[in-house]
Amino acid sequence: MSLLGRARFASWWLFASWRRVIGAVLALVSAGIAGATLFAWLGVYNVAASTGHFRIVDHILRFGMENSVRARAPDMALPRPDDPDLIRLGAGHFHGGCAYCHGAPGTPISPVAAGMLPPPPDLSEKVGLWSDGELFWIVKHGLKYAGMPSWPALERDDEIWALVAFLRRLPTLERGSYRALAMGEVDVEPQSGGEIATGQADADAVGACARCHGAKEAPPSKLVPTLHGQPKPVILGALKAYAAGERPSGVMQTAVAGLPDRAMDELAAYYAGLPPLAIRDTASAGSAALERGAALAREGIPSRGVPACLSCHGPQAIATYPRLAGQPARYLESQLSVWRTGLNDSSPTAKIMAPIARRLSREQAGDLAVYFASLSPSTPTAGESER
Repeated sequence: MSLLGRARFASWWLFASWRRVIGAVLALVSAGIAGATLFAWLGVYNVAASTGHFRIVDHILRFGMENSVRARAPDMALPRPDDPDLIRLGAGHFHGGCAYCHGAPGTPISPVAAGMLPPPPDLSEKVGLWSDGELFWIVKHGLKYAGMPSWPALERDDEIWALVAFLRRLPTLERGSYRALAMGEVDVEPQSGGEIATGQADADAVGACARCHGAKEAPPSKLVPTLHGQPKPVILGALKAYAAGERPSGVMQTAVAGLPDRAMDELAAYYAGLPPLAIRDTASAGSAALERGAALAREGIPSRGVPACLSCHGPQAIATYPRLAGQPARYLESQLSVWRTGLNDSSPTAKIMAPIARRLSREQAGDLAVYFASLSPSTPTAGESER
């Protein structure tokens, strides 16, 4: 046989061999699919949570979960791991949204949650096994087949980092330190002459809000607003916007889920009836940022379509606009950042504010936050005193 003939024979033999291999693989795949379908159709595998998985199944699922998380988690670290405001915000959400399944220092995992398959782990024992980025990914996206939900507002990375910050602190907490950090002030009293009812359900609702927003004192975290003395329509409008999903927030959407209109109305009336807290952040007094913020608040930036902030947010503003004097600078700056990044722009008032916030630079947003934090909510602002 000639050299050319031998080459043609070799090519034909390789082609025939590959056809046999491919045919065998397809036959095996078809048999596997048919076998799996028959396995499922006959109900051979017991899916009862009470029986658990076979050991090999449990190992495979856990191995796949761990590698899936590590393959997708961002290579990021907590920006400020010891930030007390971030930790307190995360603690409040953990207590209301996570502790029922995962337990908490001094409170074991619920027997109902312990009956899940797989059972929710005690996080104080598990968080050390994951990096910051991996914890962030798990909190944000949840886990299939584990009952672990995704974050209610996937776009709010800032809130997710708050929970991660708390989880890093969790292994060091005892019952008392946990309750002080996560529950804060829950001793609330009905306002005399106010609209809040004295029933237990109403007191519980106010107490849940007070964990993050305070009642007799200021909020424990500077990343949440001070509600004391805000107009009732402002608070009620915010609660309804969160409940309707118009304001994305995993923290607040969880907090208001299931609240009836009557409870929202009473909560708004309760906080509106509290006297404004005379708290001023004077750390930046006399600074250039304070001076720039004051000018922006009084004059705006007409060339860029930014009105004077005091025209809408002073003490004499209409009842649907919040009073900003004395609000924590970090909260104000974070809210402006949310608007500047294209979020939280669906509620009626946010549709007005979001375009304005996007015309501000990051530095200008910070200047305004510093200025309003320096004002006392119990006295007229500089802009109002000039009228």
